[in-house]
Amino acid sequence: MAIVRWEPFRDLLTLQDRMNRLFDESYRGGSRGAEDDWALGGSWAPAVDIYEQNGNIELKAELPGIDPKDVDIRVENNVLTLRGERRLDNEVKRESYHRVERAYGAFSRSFTLPTVVDTEKIQAEYKDGVLRLVLPKKEEAKPRQIQITRH
Repeated sequence: MAIVRWEPFRDLLTLQDRMNRLFDESYRGGSRGAEDDWALGGSWAPAVDIYEQNGNIELKAELPGIDPKDVDIRVENNVLTLRGERRLDNEVKRESYHRVERAYGAFSRSFTLPTVVDTEKIQAEYKDGVLRLVLPKKEEAKPRQIQITRH
């Protein structure tokens, strides 16, 4: 069994994120007319995984069908924000659709970064519909071994 670092606020932040999504979906769902439902397919936010690997924090976001030029990544006051939009294909006429299940429209996700992240060195790459961000830790935050000298 692996030892996992207990972070008491992780569950609280997960709960807060889920509650925000719930209220956001309820709010958006209640304010739209039936006229808009066909194109938007409901409110949405890309699924995200965040983990540590090779001394860095990495974030992967699922953004299939979105041109990387339509994704805006910003860091301000230690908050990383992903914004973008998935547009409905204009080549197909509205009358031709039988069913629209994929979500369309704008999205925004924000994440508070730990202070150990070096925001000047963040790298982003997009491949096969997945956006991958590498958030390197500051050198002083990385563990280092201290040698003992004998006297």
